[in-house]
Amino acid sequence: MIEGGKSYHGGCHCGAVRFRFTMPAEPVIRRCNCTICAMKGVVMLDVPIADCTITAGEEALTLYTFGSGEAKHRFCSKCGIHPFHQLRSEPDHYGLNLACIDGMTIYDLPEVPVFDGQSHPADGGDYGYVGVMRFDPTRD
Repeated sequence: MIEGGKSYHGGCHCGAVRFRFTMPAEPVIRRCNCTICAMKGVVMLDVPIADCTITAGEEALTLYTFGSGEAKHRFCSKCGIHPFHQLRSEPDHYGLNLACIDGMTIYDLPEVPVFDGQSHPADGGDYGYVGVMRFDPTRD
């Protein structure tokens, strides 16, 4: 499913926002339990910003920040989908919404680690994980 070094494309639900990126050699896929990520329920793929290009619809993106303002959450102003955000813990990386990547689905992942964003390292917490979310399909 995921091939390091390969180019992938993705976008929001309505197609106004499109992007492409190069898959990292060792992809980090995770969820986060901070207040906004818990509400969004997004499974993220960490990718260096330098390896991402917005190919269409940059003008349709709306920026949302809160707290420290370091994380830059981007949403499509037309359909409301969150295709990516600039990470607070690694400001040179995007957390790409895995569900926005063409041909990928979060339901192909039986387990996803959950990052402890409630005890963020920038707030004096330890960089770590608090658990794993699982998906057990009931049919093939």
